[in-house]
Amino acid sequence: MENQPNSLINASSPYLLQHAYNPVHWYEWGAEALQKAKAENKLILVSIGYSACHWCHVMERECFENHEVAEVMNQHFICIKVDREERPDIDQIYMYAIQLMTGSGGWPLNCICLPDQRPIYGGTYFRKNDWINILENVADLWKNEPEKAIQYAERLTSGINDSEKIVAINVQEEYTKEQLIEIIEPWKRHFDITYGGYNRAPKFPLPNNWVFLLRYGFLQDDESVFTAVCHTLEEMSRGGIYDQIGGGFARYSVDDKWHVPHFEKMLYDNAQLISLYAEAYQCTKFDSFKQTVAETIDWVFREMTSNDGMFYSALDADSEGIEGKFYVWDKTEFDEILGEDASLIGDYYNITEAGNWEEEHTNILRKTITDDDLIAKHQIEAGTLYDKVILAKEKLLALRNKRIKPGLDDKCLTAWNAMMIKALADAATVLNHNLYYEKASISANFILNNLKADDGGLYRNYKNGKATIIGFLDDYAFLIEALIALYEYDFDERWINEAKAFSDYVLENFTDAESPMFFYTSVKSERLIARKHEVMDNVIPAANSVMAQNLKKIGLLYDLEHYAEKSAEMLAAVHPKIKTYGSAYSNWAIQLLNEVYGINEIAITGLENDVVKLELSNHYIPNKITLGGTESTLPLLKGKQSNETKIYICRNKVCQLPVKTVEEALGYLE
Repeated sequence: MENQPNSLINASSPYLLQHAYNPVHWYEWGAEALQKAKAENKLILVSIGYSACHWCHVMERECFENHEVAEVMNQHFICIKVDREERPDIDQIYMYAIQLMTGSGGWPLNCICLPDQRPIYGGTYFRKNDWINILENVADLWKNEPEKAIQYAERLTSGINDSEKIVAINVQEEYTKEQLIEIIEPWKRHFDITYGGYNRAPKFPLPNNWVFLLRYGFLQDDESVFTAVCHTLEEMSRGGIYDQIGGGFARYSVDDKWHVPHFEKMLYDNAQLISLYAEAYQCTKFDSFKQTVAETIDWVFREMTSNDGMFYSALDADSEGIEGKFYVWDKTEFDEILGEDASLIGDYYNITEAGNWEEEHTNILRKTITDDDLIAKHQIEAGTLYDKVILAKEKLLALRNKRIKPGLDDKCLTAWNAMMIKALADAATVLNHNLYYEKASISANFILNNLKADDGGLYRNYKNGKATIIGFLDDYAFLIEALIALYEYDFDERWINEAKAFSDYVLENFTDAESPMFFYTSVKSERLIARKHEVMDNVIPAANSVMAQNLKKIGLLYDLEHYAEKSAEMLAAVHPKIKTYGSAYSNWAIQLLNEVYGINEIAITGLENDVVKLELSNHYIPNKITLGGTESTLPLLKGKQSNETKIYICRNKVCQLPVKTVEEALGYLE
């Protein structure tokens, strides 16, 4: 008999809809479920995951689809399913609780709470029998010894509230290169000089780490760091973590060689990686980096873009219930498609009869031989090889597209869309490709027209024509950053005026009177058991580190001292922590780098400002903001308007005389 749907059938989140036919009486997080728990004095079971999460699917199959398990859950608990991507505020609190309890965290995240939402027990993935035992034991505890459960909850909740308290300290007069070296030296010890990345497995791309290290290696002229970055980017784009025929990166590789991916593809990873590879191409002019950018953007436009011009959240790891099935090849099928080129292209992508990983006879496409070695082995011209590779990719992609595709999470999140808008603006600048800018502009306009609330704030999510969740700090931080990037591309001040308005909104609604950090939730958000900050940079930079950089830039553009002061206070408070664990504070380290080397304010005026800007984009200047146009209200451009093209370079409140050529301007930057 087909299960009757539970109340998740009315949800918009694809992850929640995946659970709509579980026999568990799931609720969405909201007043109905929370009031029911209090009215019935029942424990709350909060189960958190996301649609592309492999182990979330496994636990669903083993536990939540099982009637025996569902009976125990329904009898003793009010069961709430949460999509962590829609409600990171809830995920943050219960993730911290699980980390305090068990020392580690991850998804699926399952937390048992008192009727007032305070956590008492939890963990990540559980097998069926273990899960039933835990549920029954905790239910017995609540029934027979409620005071003990309340004691647990009090201890845990105070631990959550006391964690990560960042207090104000005096702002340093001047940061030094020595302080940067102090951060880098212990960091270098973790580089994997053979395969790139860090010497551990699994391997995550961590794009923001490599942005900082690229800029540091370049500005500080540290060859060992610079080489480690280039090597890492080269190895990632040659590995199985990169979709060799479709473009785009998987979330991580399970091994240390970037070979076997965890096959889900997330919008936020790919957005950041487009920005990183575009920046690395601008710096090095390596064609392979340019190709990675173009292929990944093609994938985004082909598979991740809605009719509105917004970007979807993720592609699942699984198709037909099997992880990676959509992406892998056996040699017979591969050879059949490619005919006489099968031997050459098989070598190019490491295809073997036995299979190149533990799944028998299946191959993950990756590059293990250099093009030069391949050209020598098969005695062909370089041009012939590249033509054959392009043709092979087309054939393989066409056949792959006939397979059953992985699940698509088609909700659109403001923060992640903003990252992709910035990525496209970055790629448009570096590759001089206006279509990328046009697509970024469409998405940004859609957000401003459809996800902006009446009070000037933002919504986080968009699905089926509806935006329902009040925005979090990362939604503001990444959108402000994206709007600044759009302005730097087209000099349309509407973008930065919006960015400034959102920054003012953040200052008004997210400020913590007791810390220089902003709260992750708005004063208008739903009240939870704790109000947290997000300070450490992870696979996505922390909302606070992004916001600190935004305030610095907007402070410069509008000559607003209180913005610059707030940004400086934030960096000063985090600065002592950076050297203890550089890779967890890499975006803060970028701000520190800007303090040490100064931010170059490059103002371009005159009728041919776009020509100058294009020429300037051929040069790598990581610590800069660009502004200009023919009619401007910005303080930095006051008195600088003319039809004649001029370039002004200012740094640390000191401006040089205007020059007429990019070459002369670059002289000021040396």
